[in-house]
Amino acid sequence: MIYKRENILRPLSFDDFIGQEKVKEKLKLLVEASKKRNEPLDHILFSGPPGLGKTSMAQIVANELGKNIKITSGPTLDKKGDLAGILSSLEEGDILFIDEIHRLNPAVEETLYPAMEDFKIDILIGKGKSSRSIRLDIPRFTLIGATTKAGMLTSPLLSRFGLILNFDFYDEKSLSKIIKRNVNLFSLEITDEAALEIAKRSRGTPRIANMIVKRVVDYATVRGEKNITVDIALKALEFFEIDKNGLSPIDKKYLSILLKYGGKPVGLNTIASALSENKNTIEEIIEPYLLREGFIEKTPRGRLITEKAIEILKGA
Repeated sequence: MIYKRENILRPLSFDDFIGQEKVKEKLKLLVEASKKRNEPLDHILFSGPPGLGKTSMAQIVANELGKNIKITSGPTLDKKGDLAGILSSLEEGDILFIDEIHRLNPAVEETLYPAMEDFKIDILIGKGKSSRSIRLDIPRFTLIGATTKAGMLTSPLLSRFGLILNFDFYDEKSLSKIIKRNVNLFSLEITDEAALEIAKRSRGTPRIANMIVKRVVDYATVRGEKNITVDIALKALEFFEIDKNGLSPIDKKYLSILLKYGGKPVGLNTIASALSENKNTIEEIIEPYLLREGFIEKTPRGRLITEKAIEILKGA
């Protein structure tokens, strides 16, 4: 059987989406109200760490409304014309999803203001002294923005969203449900204990859980197993070197850098240089989990490694 593994795991409806109950409740109400009034949904901002289902939820909203969705990201919208082209191609009630919306070019962001408020866009006609700006109507649409850093959004843009919804990290129970559902989609079974072992290594993040599920499914498939027991899961996790504390190789390298400084605070620039990583990647991808699990502390002078992390590194 041939299937697209990325697509098979994506939930298609509110009922399929596990977790984020408060977010779902609010969205269900908004979708129902939109249908009854026969009006486009209000603009919505999804905020939270990466991998928690913001893109999937936007697709679900479009499915529930029976509308199309166009997906793009802040960094790819480099010019006003890029956004104008997308907006003019939308139909009444369609969803425009902009990931990493906090990284929008300021000039592009300004184009969004009249589009969000009045459903109009300004187009520049001609060049030089003969150029002039005309305002065109566009279909009424819904913008769903996603950000890992809501604090970086400008006040004018933030104020134009009718609702801001925050996505939280998942607990092991919710992750276990997602893992069991996704394993079943591959026509395999998994025990509760095995699902929990995977959940413990998933950093509270469905995207990571799905990645691990694929590796465990690969391991079980090659060995002809139809039921993933805790023994099979542990062997697969060990084979793929998936740490029991949810630490990735780059996490361990990060912690090792702090350890070398003997308990002294280490600045972000120093860490970024040592890891050869962008500072945004460190702050948005690496550090949230380390902070949440108590492996590091942030101080005004820099980052500190905790005793908990030191013990883990010593036992590695």
